[in-house]
Order: sequence, then C-alpha cells, then structure tokens
Amino acid sequence: MTDLPKSMFATIQKFDGYSGSATGPVIDNAADWLENAEIPVPTPGPGQVLIKLRTASVNPSDIHFIKGEYGQPRVQGTPAGFEGCGDVVATGAGAEALQGQRVAFVASGSGAWAEYALTQAQMCIPLRPDISDDDGAAQIVNPLTAMAMVEIARSEGDAFVVSAATSQLGKLMCGLGRDLGLKPIAMVRRAETVELLKSHGAAEVVVTTEDDPVAKFAAISAQYKPRVFLDAVSDQLSEQVFCAMPNGARWVSYGKLSNEQPKLTQMGQLIFMNKRIEGFWLTQWMMSTPPEEQMRVVAEVQARFADGRWKTDVSAYVPLNKIISDLADALKKSDGKVIITP
Repeated sequence: MTDLPKSMFATIQKFDGYSGSATGPVIDNAADWLENAEIPVPTPGPGQVLIKLRTASVNPSDIHFIKGEYGQPRVQGTPAGFEGCGDVVATGAGAEALQGQRVAFVASGSGAWAEYALTQAQMCIPLRPDISDDDGAAQIVNPLTAMAMVEIARSEGDAFVVSAATSQLGKLMCGLGRDLGLKPIAMVRRAETVELLKSHGAAEVVVTTEDDPVAKFAAISAQYKPRVFLDAVSDQLSEQVFCAMPNGARWVSYGKLSNEQPKLTQMGQLIFMNKRIEGFWLTQWMMSTPPEEQMRVVAEVQARFADGRWKTDVSAYVPLNKIISDLADALKKSDGKVIITP
C-alpha cells in the first residue's frame, strides 16, 4: 500500500437504505442521488483486493440501486457502481494470486465509480490480454446473465422470448441463442431496430408499439411454442405475452425497466397449464453454481468477446469527474452501454 495515495476521487451516494419508490432505472439529474467527494482509499482485508479502475459500465441495476429501488440497501457516503475493469494493486490475505492482474470485477466492498474499488477476490475474473477494457467492464453482469438464462431457455425447448431485446444483454442472448440452434423471439419498442435484431440472431421480432402486438405474438407463439420468457421489462404487456404462451411456460423476470405494476389476469393458467413466474438474480446464480461450471461459463464468455462473436456496443463515455453532470443525458442514448472512465 506504500505506493498508493491516501485519498481518491469518487462519486458517492447521498442516501442510505431503500427509498420505497419504484420509478424505474431512469434519472433526470444524477445530482439528485449522487455527489462527488474525496474519500480514503480503502484497504483490502482477508480475501479482498483493491483495484485501480480502468473502466466501469453502467447497468440498469446501478440506477435502481442509487435510487434505493434495488434488492440491496444503499450506504450513504460510499461509491456507487457495481461492475468494472481494472488492475489489482493491493491484496488482503488469501488473495495474493491476483496481485498485478487486470480483472473484470463486481464491486462488493466499495463501488466502481471511483479511482479505486474494493471487492472480494471471488468477484474478480482475470482477463485475457485480447479482451478490451470496454469489454472487460461489461464482462460479468450481462454476459454471465445471458449464458445462465439462455441455458434455462434451452432446457425447455428450442424457442424463447426476450424483452428489451435491443439492450446489450438482449443482443447477447439473441446471438447466443442463434449459435446454439435456438430461435429467439425478440420484443422491441422501435420498428427501425427489427433488422438489427435479426442480424443479431432473432428468429422473429415483435414491435410492442405497433397495433395489437399481443395478437402478433400469439400467432408467433402458436408456431414456435416458446416456453421461456426472459423479461427485463415486467409490465402489463409482459403479463399478456406470458398468457399467450403455451402450456408449461416460465416467465423469468430479471429486471424492472417499466414502472407499471402488472396485474395477473389469468390465474387459472398457473393451475391448469402448469405455468410459473420466477425471478433471476445473477448473484444467486454465482452463489449456487459449482465453481467448475462457473469456470466453464467464464471461459466461454471470454472466448466470445475475444473472437468477436460478442462485443460491447458503447453509446457514450463519461469521465468519472463528469458523472454528476453528464450521466443522465448519456443514459438517454439508446442501444449501447455507457462506460465510465477515470
């Protein structure tokens, strides 16, 4: 630690705990939730590592979190940001093997929107040299979620439904599904993205803002018989899509992009059609999946980024010291990832 500074620049949270609101992963002004500060550089304890940031990605979960709408409570005065890429510059006992390595990480001790981040060693993935820093910053949350959820879909048949399909995660799942011989059915809001999604691997695309998207989906469902709905939106249209799916369908909610609270209108389907509604949280998957299976999935993810089958589409770069002023506008750009740089 002798070569490290005593303090660092960070974008920290203004509030503690939960807000009790459910307004979705959008912000008009980052200053409502965050502020800049000079804070002490954290010291890694046993099993922890300190990472000097190269890049960090912004996910919907980050926005839910800073607004107090995520499944974990905020801690006032600590840096925001879950996911990033950087170099391990200090280690605690038991984590020495990561010293000096460039890693993708999920922050668990001190957030990624800072010059230095603290996390558990097991929340780090050493990166191949042919993986870019941008891909490294988006290497865990979306890619591992894509791998895990498409595996769920494959276990139930050869077609599945993906909402918010123009998101980085949606495009990853469409491409992976195609590569595995599956038929992804993509749901999008904008008609001009239909050909983009087909080029990424979607077998069919439903534009949800056009006339009667449920009827169009029902016809596609009758043909393809998808039994898994991987849903990041979780609104009333999601419920209608689920109701139009065949016997044994699973509605897997992994996000809440909409602030609409859906109502269940056909409870009998849960009884007589053996349908079920469930959630997916990557942290739970990482805690419950055997290490050897995780290593296999991580190796496949890195191989896909290295050979170009997957890539991180970046819509905007925001310097760390401009998060407060620039983040809200950057997030309004569609179809790409916002990347934070030191």
